[in-house]
Amino acid sequence: MTAELFAERLLGALTGAAELHTIELGRRLGLYPALRGQWLTAAQLAKTAGVDERYAREWLEQQAAAAILTHEDGSFTLPAHVAEVLLDETGPNYLGAAAEFGLGLGLLTPAVIEAFRTGAGISYADYGVHFRHGIAGFNRPMFEHSLAAEWLPALPGVALDRPGAKVLDLGCGVGHSSIALARAYPSLTVRGVDLDEASIAEARRNAAAAGVADRVTFVQGDAASLVAGPYDLVTIFEALHDMAEPVAVLAAARSVLAPGGSVFVGDERVADTFEAPAGEIERLQYAFSVLHCLPATRAEGGESAHGTILRAPTLLAWAREAGFTAPAVLDIPNDFWRFYHLKG
Repeated sequence: MTAELFAERLLGALTGAAELHTIELGRRLGLYPALRGQWLTAAQLAKTAGVDERYAREWLEQQAAAAILTHEDGSFTLPAHVAEVLLDETGPNYLGAAAEFGLGLGLLTPAVIEAFRTGAGISYADYGVHFRHGIAGFNRPMFEHSLAAEWLPALPGVALDRPGAKVLDLGCGVGHSSIALARAYPSLTVRGVDLDEASIAEARRNAAAAGVADRVTFVQGDAASLVAGPYDLVTIFEALHDMAEPVAVLAAARSVLAPGGSVFVGDERVADTFEAPAGEIERLQYAFSVLHCLPATRAEGGESAHGTILRAPTLLAWAREAGFTAPAVLDIPNDFWRFYHLKG
């Protein structure tokens, strides 16, 4: 790659980062919902959304210049396909959380710089609401559309539709995975566990709003110190790589399984060995590892501070060390995650 081409790449990255922040403006200020399904001038948008007209005009023109909004004769609207991606939080194409991630990354970068100098970590709680909602928003569509329809049917010997079935959901975040499980299986009870107090508080509110709080409960705590079982299934979705003692967590999960029970892990789909240059998704995962996952895991202490890039051979080795005799990679298509069945 020449210097000129690399300069072009950085310019494109800067444009994308700046546009992510303008998208977050539209999300946080309610500008996109106001423009969905109708044409508005700057004055009309300012009145509808309760913002300053001059700022509204500049934002509208910038959004149209970026091909996000459609413009005609001084009026603007949000196209249906863009609205689906930015606003439909449970839809299969939702990615509005990318803008919140971008904001969270920018706000915490000064703390990461200091962590590099000192070797200290940055607690997950310190990353705040933008990361909490960014992670939840990015993963929720998969839980809504794929968890029960595609992922669980690929698990051999797991039946959650019987009375009395129980699931332990480790690293549950704000609860979308736990709630999706309960909604898919009306007789199922789910216990979610997460170390982050704010996530657990939000998970309880989400379960109540979804009408499943009678079957879905949440507890704050370390995943390695689990509540008593037995459980038919233990799930760990995009959380094992963030845990300070992953082998201890897997061993604890194994200890609370009912006879015939399984552990189901979904974690990052990355190459089995380090490759450079890497593909786009692996580049994204590495960037998150540097800026978030590694600092957050180091803040927990423990011997392991793995980071985002959890390769299949590493996870399978952890599982064997935790006592699973035949851990396996499952053939479940997904652009971001690889899935594992731990049994025996």
